[in-house]
Amino acid sequence: METRRLVLTLTGIAVATIVVLGGLGAILLASGGGDDDGTTAGDDAEDDGLGERIDNELRLFGPDPITLDPACASDAGSAEYIVEIFSGLVSFDLDLNVIPDIAEDWEVSDDGTVYTFNLRSNVLFHDNSRPVTAGDFKFSLERALNPDTQSTVGEVYLGDLAGSAEFIAGNADEVTGIRVIDPQTLELTITEPSAVFIDKLTYPTAYVVDQREVGDATCFEGGGWTLTPNGTGPFKMEEWDLGRKIVLTANTRFHLEPAPSLDRVTYILSGGSSFVMYENDEIDITGIGSVNIESVRDPNSDLNADLREGPSLNVFYIGFNTREAPFDDANLRNALSLSIDREFLAREFLLDLVVPAKGILPPGMDGYNESLPDIPFDPDTARDLLEEAGGAGVIDGATILTSGQGATPSDILQVVLAMWEQELGITVTIEQEDFGLFLRDLDDGRFEMFSLGWIADYPDPQNFLDIKLHSESSNNEAGYSNPAVDALLDEADRETDEATRLELYQRAEELIIEDMPWAPLYHGKANYLVKPYVEGFVIPPFVIPNLRYVTINR
Repeated sequence: METRRLVLTLTGIAVATIVVLGGLGAILLASGGGDDDGTTAGDDAEDDGLGERIDNELRLFGPDPITLDPACASDAGSAEYIVEIFSGLVSFDLDLNVIPDIAEDWEVSDDGTVYTFNLRSNVLFHDNSRPVTAGDFKFSLERALNPDTQSTVGEVYLGDLAGSAEFIAGNADEVTGIRVIDPQTLELTITEPSAVFIDKLTYPTAYVVDQREVGDATCFEGGGWTLTPNGTGPFKMEEWDLGRKIVLTANTRFHLEPAPSLDRVTYILSGGSSFVMYENDEIDITGIGSVNIESVRDPNSDLNADLREGPSLNVFYIGFNTREAPFDDANLRNALSLSIDREFLAREFLLDLVVPAKGILPPGMDGYNESLPDIPFDPDTARDLLEEAGGAGVIDGATILTSGQGATPSDILQVVLAMWEQELGITVTIEQEDFGLFLRDLDDGRFEMFSLGWIADYPDPQNFLDIKLHSESSNNEAGYSNPAVDALLDEADRETDEATRLELYQRAEELIIEDMPWAPLYHGKANYLVKPYVEGFVIPPFVIPNLRYVTINR
């Protein structure tokens, strides 16, 4: 949901089944699907604090979120919960169409810069104390943009609003592009027409929060109000037992159809292998990775009928700090990229759970360039480029930053580093950090290289190329800058003809791959096991609110 900096780190073989946010980037539903460490989860089920199942309860394995503050979330693991607890002006349906949410409808001015939203009158906060108003949205949007909140994603998704730059700089007391017409009418004005502005409003930074409970809370104050958030989404927070479980209950007054059928959703935040938990009937859905996928693919397996596969709009990559030597040299970056055997990673090591990446945009994304050449595995050219960049000595001993402090470094990452050592004669050290610190170090540019992933926040190339690789984007961790790329991305954002827009993005992607600020590795697929009694579960290609469509039919 950067991301939503829909981003994800390469922290284990099961990464092939993990989906990042968005815009937000981290672990999505049922992460660790096939990562069996030999422990058997659930042996002490009576003492695990989960209690007895109730009718219409769905049980899942989930990540412990970094934050449940919509203004602050930059990872998909957090967004998974936020999109169910909170809501915004607009949302996605299961076909990935933008639909009205708290806004009943909206109008756009002839020049494409003024959006007028008419709010539903029957939307209440979860405590049923009062209806949501346009003033609540003004507070929420300005809070996400306020530097005092310390959001790393507010400007990324809301920076189109007129007056946002002055507000962020401290030269204005409010964002002029956010205007309350009356309690049920909100007017948003952007600086210039944008083909994706309405899509950006599906991201959590545009969700409404209860200003009475949030006050002046910042992104780095810890749990606080988010332990019992007063949202407006299809599910309410019943309990958050840190590190153990999150329990959501249905919002019976939810304003959209269908309303939730499930009475309760319990996320188990710890307990070992989610695959084993699925086998033990402790959870109802799990992702599945390379450790178990071959046995489950066997038609004779008892679990084969439960296997589902779906697309996933993501990319996993190694990023370079292009601001500083030696990684400011495109020859060096291309040398590292050309010495990675992507076919081996995808076909042999990850057992076709992923698709080798030839660019940034994933298959299935509008604008995906079928004619873009594959990135070859070409060690000879890689060695020549390395010599042009100064030889192995300029990089030998460099560090690659990843998350997962205290855990075994990613098998995938270690394979890539072994390829570099074998083909280029260089040794690179892995440095692991807690995920929250890892994201902050990326934002601050404290790295040489990093391993990361990005999942779509909305299905548009702008969400990958512009947000991650435009020189002026605050989400451009690599510090990549190419004026020709910027010009193409800016033109694409203004372009109203869809075919022309996509062509512009493809031209920008071609230039980006020549510069190689990232070494794209692969695009993940979504592989899940789903119990037969779980109906209506759809595997989304990125984080969207979808649990209200699920029913239990035992």
